[in-house]
Amino acid sequence: MPMQSALRAAVVQAAPVFFDREATVARVAELAAAAAAEGARLILFPEAFIPAYPRGLSFGTVVGSRTAAGRRLWARYWANAVPVPGPTTAALGQIAGRHRAYLAVGVIEQDGEFGRGTLYCTLLYFGPDGALLGKHRKLMPTAAERIIWGQGDGSTLTVLDTPIGRVGGLICWENYMPLARMALYARGVQIYLAPTADARDTWQATLRHIACEGRCFVLGCNQFVTRDDLPADLTGLEELADAPPILCRGGSAIISPLGEVIAGPLYDRPGILYADLDLEQTVEGKFDFDVAGHYARSDVFRLIVDERPQPPVLWQTEPGTHS
Repeated sequence: MPMQSALRAAVVQAAPVFFDREATVARVAELAAAAAAEGARLILFPEAFIPAYPRGLSFGTVVGSRTAAGRRLWARYWANAVPVPGPTTAALGQIAGRHRAYLAVGVIEQDGEFGRGTLYCTLLYFGPDGALLGKHRKLMPTAAERIIWGQGDGSTLTVLDTPIGRVGGLICWENYMPLARMALYARGVQIYLAPTADARDTWQATLRHIACEGRCFVLGCNQFVTRDDLPADLTGLEELADAPPILCRGGSAIISPLGEVIAGPLYDRPGILYADLDLEQTVEGKFDFDVAGHYARSDVFRLIVDERPQPPVLWQTEPGTHS
């Protein structure tokens, strides 16, 4: 697909309205409008922005035991998660369409089909016409995230071929998975989205490494969250009594295809970062290093990616067919 040579990208560092899906969608609308007013045609929001990244909450779990209160908290989380597709994705699509922008938003996806209850940490992509273009489910939740989220599969290792370039990404510590990164590089990703919950200084090294490795622009996006952002009636809030006032300091940044920081990192406050991306740089960068091309050594190393959906049940309706 022919692409434009440059575009303005925006990375939004903010907090959601915790455990409130509709109010957080309204916040997305407000912040996306602010970014679009500055000329942004690609707008990225953080990991798990709708309805929350539940940092510091245990959901009443220890090894070998769960509490009734923890189950109620998870049910509240589930009730505010996002069916895909559904009314929330329609509302997000309207936001993208209103501003004629590409919009990428981290959500907790509710797998509500047939009453199934699993949640997924998901990145949704919307086009400037308001269409839901695709999604990526996090392949491997990290540590205690595995208690509350399921695992994605290879069917959503998404790279979108768009007029603004080839756009894809991975979520948080998936970006430490070399083979997952290689799958995106092989698809020619030019604008690599890396929404996260990691605010450590070492995360900046990861973003810069990916940019150099993939010869792509990298948009790192995190939340800025304080203890006061959490609702007073939240079950388990007492677990944060000794936490610092700032729960997540951010660290959003935009990196060039040669690993140079061109915006950010932004710490200790909310804000929106902007950068004008010249996609010719993604081509120029591959002159001396193309990790999925002349530097791949496919005679020595080979990656096989299984893109098939992996449902737990296949319904055979006719000989040789499944539904």
